[in-house]
Amino acid sequence: MGKKKRKKKGTTKIQQLSRSILSILKQDPSRSFNYKQIAAKLQVTDPSGRNQIIKKLRQLQSKGQVEEIDRGKFKIVAKSFYHEGIIDVTSRGQGYVIVEGMQEDVFIKQGNLNRALNGDKVEVYIFKRRKGGKLEGEITRVIERKRTEFVGTIQIQKNFAFVDTSASKLSVDIFVPKNKIGKAQDGDKVLVKLEDWPESADSPFGSIIKSFGPEGEHNTEIHAILAQYGLPYEFPHEVQAFADQLDTSITQKEIDKRRDMREVLTFTIDPKDAKDFDDALSFQVLENGNYEIGIHIADVSHYLQEGTILDEEAFERATSVYLVDRVVPMLPEVLSNNACSLRPNEEKYTFSAVFEISKDAQIQSQWFGRTVTYSDARFAYEEAQVVIEAKQDAPFSEVEIPEDISIREGAYKVPSALVEAISTLDFLAKIMRKKRMQAGAISFDKVETKFHLDKDNNPEGIFFKTSKDANKLIEEFMLLANRRVAEFIGKQNPPKTFVYRIHDEPDDEKLAQLGNIAYQFGHRFSVKDRKSTTAALNQLLKDVQGAKEQNLVDTLAIRSMSKAIYSTENIGHYGLAFDYYTHFTSPIRRYPDVMVHRLLQHYLDGGKSADKDQFERDCGHCSDMEYTASSAERDSIKYMQVKYMSQYKDEVFLGVISGVTEWGIYVEIISNRCEGMVALRDLKEDHFDFDRDQMAVVGANTKMMYQLGDEVYITLKNADLVKKQLDYNLLGHKEDHNYPNAL
Repeated sequence: MGKKKRKKKGTTKIQQLSRSILSILKQDPSRSFNYKQIAAKLQVTDPSGRNQIIKKLRQLQSKGQVEEIDRGKFKIVAKSFYHEGIIDVTSRGQGYVIVEGMQEDVFIKQGNLNRALNGDKVEVYIFKRRKGGKLEGEITRVIERKRTEFVGTIQIQKNFAFVDTSASKLSVDIFVPKNKIGKAQDGDKVLVKLEDWPESADSPFGSIIKSFGPEGEHNTEIHAILAQYGLPYEFPHEVQAFADQLDTSITQKEIDKRRDMREVLTFTIDPKDAKDFDDALSFQVLENGNYEIGIHIADVSHYLQEGTILDEEAFERATSVYLVDRVVPMLPEVLSNNACSLRPNEEKYTFSAVFEISKDAQIQSQWFGRTVTYSDARFAYEEAQVVIEAKQDAPFSEVEIPEDISIREGAYKVPSALVEAISTLDFLAKIMRKKRMQAGAISFDKVETKFHLDKDNNPEGIFFKTSKDANKLIEEFMLLANRRVAEFIGKQNPPKTFVYRIHDEPDDEKLAQLGNIAYQFGHRFSVKDRKSTTAALNQLLKDVQGAKEQNLVDTLAIRSMSKAIYSTENIGHYGLAFDYYTHFTSPIRRYPDVMVHRLLQHYLDGGKSADKDQFERDCGHCSDMEYTASSAERDSIKYMQVKYMSQYKDEVFLGVISGVTEWGIYVEIISNRCEGMVALRDLKEDHFDFDRDQMAVVGANTKMMYQLGDEVYITLKNADLVKKQLDYNLLGHKEDHNYPNAL
């Protein structure tokens, strides 16, 4: 073997040189510098280092980032090329900077990220890419880290450790000195804090905050999901202690301040596994033949007083988080499951919207205010559905709930008064729903994925939850209360600050993409104006019901919509076709509903308009936390799907191609909706290229095509619980193979 060449002294590459030079020039933008002055500031004294500076200055000049004012003297270019934005780093290590007011995102190559991490607020220098004319840039400064705590797997060496944070969208590992490893063991899932990133280091330095245990274990992975999104799973001791000492008794003094509705027939309809009941309906027939219907909501604001540590904790959480195997509540159990839960045969403080409604579902009058109620009965959706499907004629008679549906001990009969109430409410709800659809509301009845779990929270099976008449009954009356409360405040003159749930019009480009994909499955979908768009969308959603492509089309239709958020600026709710809409009906699990209750009572008491700027900031926080919670919930579903599929290593499944990219084909199994990827590099029969126009991959030699919507057979290649990722082997098209035992 030949001798290894020795590395010459003084040839060490200066790290982050572009960033360092630009930083020096930006500190004094009116002054020009030569390479010697820059070298002095960087404490570079060797010839090699100075040559690197000279070359880098020429590179920056060619990019237009610096300009040569005099021979060998450079200064930074005009500030107009620099913008601030938020960077989104992809799983492939590239990035896109979203700049407010700029229609196009700025593409960042991996080599130009310059220590920026996903979600950071950054300064970016923008230049035009030669090919395609798209915007491309380089990160020149990290203004603010979005987060400094990350979840990863620790790999411990003799004197140090690294934390692999690839699941957190970090393109680098975090170096941990031996004295900052704590009690973590090799292979544990950990929470690591980023403390420093020296200029000379390829990796940031950090310390271990917490170890969740060995990766792959159930509780380890669930706690890691929560930590990854910064979501707590326990209440601080002082908050729990404060909640435990609250007076939750029902007193005559408080009852006297409220409308007493305890004698009116009242009941709840919720999922059979619900732990808290924050809404109830009351029903009675008036002397004039109309109906008085009350929507009664737990009066959380009675217990959750502003300025307390309990209120501060609830605001920070902003929402309950619903993972597959547990709920991380916004409020401690003493409130969420007890004092504020409208449990049967208990008196509760409530905030109510009470309507007089005619037999053709016209609102004759309305009343809003604090009440005290008594729930006479609790129903699961399945039980209420049995009552609705019984289709009893007046006079209403009892309906028997069979034992396999009952949430009580054995079968039982629903009294005629409750049968009349549920049946009448269902009749009115159907009229109200029809009016909404005619007004342009969009009918999203997306199927939810649910799991049968054993005692150790292992998934034994997957089932799909669909919305039936009983669900839609509750939905319509909750929508009624939310809309009418928003109208009541929104139409006041002079205007008053309020919290609205707003939903902008859909993205035209995404609607066009949906149309193209619908066409691949043989469906027509044309976009002309708002009303025709909603009609076409509803028809498409109706046409795909029960078809193999339903979940794909439903998902893409939802993605074409703008994201609903909270705001004090009312623009209406496109999806519901409401000019005014808010969230009033779930204060146990949503902080904006608490804000709405407080504002509504404030204005009922004659109060002046609240501080708009403060409420707008609070709305932004609540919208952000809602998005964070939904991301964690999706991760927990994906984790359970991977865990479920891991037992089917050698089984053949029938799936539908749900996505096509330049690196792989995504296949969703029809029977359980578990989606995974087939890497193009694993398709050995040919070299396949991505055809964007046809949403397909095509073999270079055979011209074989795998296209969006094709039915194919697959087997499981790998189920990665840590990355929450399924990889499949592709066996071929359904029409080309026969697997009679395929799942």
